[in-house]
Amino acid sequence: MRSYNQYCSMARALDVVGDRWALLIVRELLAQGPCRFSDLRRGLPGIASNLLAERLREMQSAGLITRHEEPPPVAATLISLTERGQDLRGVVRELTRWGAPLMLDPPDGDEFRTHWLSLPLRHLCQDGSPDEPAVTVRLGDLHDGCDIIAEHGRVDVRPCSTERQPDATITAPPQVFVALFTGLMTLRKAQTEGLVVDGSAAALQRLLPAERANR
Repeated sequence: MRSYNQYCSMARALDVVGDRWALLIVRELLAQGPCRFSDLRRGLPGIASNLLAERLREMQSAGLITRHEEPPPVAATLISLTERGQDLRGVVRELTRWGAPLMLDPPDGDEFRTHWLSLPLRHLCQDGSPDEPAVTVRLGDLHDGCDIIAEHGRVDVRPCSTERQPDATITAPPQVFVALFTGLMTLRKAQTEGLVVDGSAAALQRLLPAERANR
């Protein structure tokens, strides 16, 4: 791990998480929760296995991640963030917010994973019908997606689970997802641009500010 050799808290922080891929590994562990090495690799297209292993060793030495053996039926080594690693949530949130305007015109050839949306959606979605029964809207699928749950005025975004039956499952090109949830595209327009709603469109509307959903 390289160092800036500066007695400055920002420089010291970058000594730990400034290397390429480090914060994206944090993003994956925040989005997916504890996961296998193979799950991390799938969420980090472009990283070589040996480089991922090296970054994980460095992050474990820095106290950011931990590994533990999960008994059957999982029977695997799971990687998770420590409390110190979880403290990077605010850093990731602000970088996500700052980078949002750069998402409007996706370059050709960029990789995309639906579950990458789970972190910004925690701040972009709202429960527009807090007095109604809880709803779950699934983006993507069990292999790559997230579940948005609105209940009693609160919104939570979690990894997809077989234990939840979504009221609606939606798929769309990535730029349509971004435009819809950032308020740059109405639901009606999104549906003409490739958004597909399987199930209750009202459940999706509930997650969007009224002016966005109905215009």
